[in-house]
Amino acid sequence: MEGSPASRGPDADPQAVARAICLRLLTMAPRTRAQLAEALRKREVPQEAADAVLERFSEVGLIDDEAFAAVWVSSRHAGRGLARRALASELRHRGVDEDIIKDAVEQLDSEQEVETARRLVMRKLSSTRGLEPAVRTRRLAGMLARKGYGPGLAFRVIREALEGEAAESSASTDDFDYPDD
Repeated sequence: MEGSPASRGPDADPQAVARAICLRLLTMAPRTRAQLAEALRKREVPQEAADAVLERFSEVGLIDDEAFAAVWVSSRHAGRGLARRALASELRHRGVDEDIIKDAVEQLDSEQEVETARRLVMRKLSSTRGLEPAVRTRRLAGMLARKGYGPGLAFRVIREALEGEAAESSASTDDFDYPDD
């Protein structure tokens, strides 16, 4: 495109400009093909040059949406406790194909998701102590909802945690030895 940033300067070859843009972005962080395509579009790289560079980068493995999605799901679930629904949404936002998203989020099995929800609730439970049960439940459910957990799972895990906490506190008071009068 005449007059675009990709056609100016000593390195006016649009493919060279596209390669430089993609390499710079990929050295900062892994990117999806869609993210790189959008960056090239914003920099007004001609579509033919962008397509050629993106295709070549895919062929040599510099762009791999499947690997990106798998790593994304694994790290975001482990690090932030995100559920499959939230992870799928994030990948969609990054332009990953639906089939790839489906395969990536299926890496997480249901039991893994339940255990992560339990850990999140247990971590937050002590900060809600002293509040009304309905308020505690609402806050914990809100936290889980923001991380992509469905209401059925959220309320089941919260109920288990609150019942477990109540059982613990009654067991600790039963262990108390009352003095004889």
